[in-house]
Amino acid sequence: MRLVPKCLGPEIPATQPEPLPACTDADPTTASCSQWKPMHATTVEGTSRRAHCGYMAGGGGGAGDGAGRRGLWWRSISIPPICCTAFSHHLPFFAPVRFRFKKLCGLPYRSYCRDRIHQGEIMEHVVADGAEVMIGDDQLLQDKINSVRLSGPSKLQIIADFDATLTKYWINGQRGHSSHGLLQQGKPEYDLKRQNLYEHYHPLEIDPTIPLDEKAKLMEEWWEKTHALLIEGGLTYAAIKSSVAKSRITFREGVTELFELLERNNVPVLIFSAGLADIIEEVLRQKLHRSFKNVRIVSNRMVFDQDGNLISFKGKTIHVLNKNEHAIDMAGPVHDQLGDVNGLTADFSSVKSRTNVLLLGDHIGDLGMSDGLNYNTRISVGFLNDNIESSSDSYRNAFDVVYLNDAPMWGVVKLASQLCSTVGD
Repeated sequence: MRLVPKCLGPEIPATQPEPLPACTDADPTTASCSQWKPMHATTVEGTSRRAHCGYMAGGGGGAGDGAGRRGLWWRSISIPPICCTAFSHHLPFFAPVRFRFKKLCGLPYRSYCRDRIHQGEIMEHVVADGAEVMIGDDQLLQDKINSVRLSGPSKLQIIADFDATLTKYWINGQRGHSSHGLLQQGKPEYDLKRQNLYEHYHPLEIDPTIPLDEKAKLMEEWWEKTHALLIEGGLTYAAIKSSVAKSRITFREGVTELFELLERNNVPVLIFSAGLADIIEEVLRQKLHRSFKNVRIVSNRMVFDQDGNLISFKGKTIHVLNKNEHAIDMAGPVHDQLGDVNGLTADFSSVKSRTNVLLLGDHIGDLGMSDGLNYNTRISVGFLNDNIESSSDSYRNAFDVVYLNDAPMWGVVKLASQLCSTVGD
């Protein structure tokens, strides 16, 4: 039986944080409250908040699932923004762990470190810079990390969604642009036509009553009409460069460091998108100011003539419901020349032999990006940027790790560094 303290402390003014009172032995949820020491809870960004109880094992065994084990349990119930910090000198079997939960007002959010010795190690793999993070099954995650490390970086590849995964969801309080939404053709009538298509098809895209096979046909129809308007309206590569320069799009903090780490370890990165590869490449150039030899764009690719005018699209149309099917035949490297890239790079075939996957996405549907790959171990990381109260349970059940509230990429950098290291390092 798992024992989780449920007591709540008194109302504490946000401007005057105080230590929580110790639990009493009368609390039926603890085996012996005298064996527990209260953690400190500090409220932030508010006027008055109700504190929560958190307790650390302070004595010998007796509390927890097994005799002789010590553990840290943390629970909050409909708690407004709080900051909770646990330090290693209080936790003999736990590495330093910091939990910071912001923007969770009214959320029945439950998080706890279970009484496994490796729990602190798991959190150290994925928590950085105060990131808000959920882990569904820490034992399963540890097993996956161990398996990937045993195989080495030569068996690892990264699959990442682009919009709102590699890029930020919010920018200065406004929704950031998507790679498709930022495009301005320079001809208002065609921009309006594309907006009208969006207003017609987007409700169909999110309608849960439409069967997937029927919806897939509608999405292909939408994408093909949009592509036809881009050609008909005389889109130029110069317009793409101008649109990116004026756009409200930026990468999460840590993305550059993640790509550099993976490049040093020769780990390929497949960026999946139902948008336009040429726009994504231009965003990489303008926002990161460099290209990466290990990055491949799996998206719709434009073909330009020698004057930089769009004349066609290459291959099959990739939309939101089929972007997992064309990883090999549609992928191409980031390039510095206008126009299409013919053929695949010599090392791209090695992707097929990489049997471990680190997948990054912001929608549960992004988990399908790895469906066409023959992998042995997949570690999935989700970014839950909005609608946290209604989506936290489904995301925690779907992904191995979930970062909340438009978190930076530093936790993924730490995880990738662990995966690229050899056992014994």
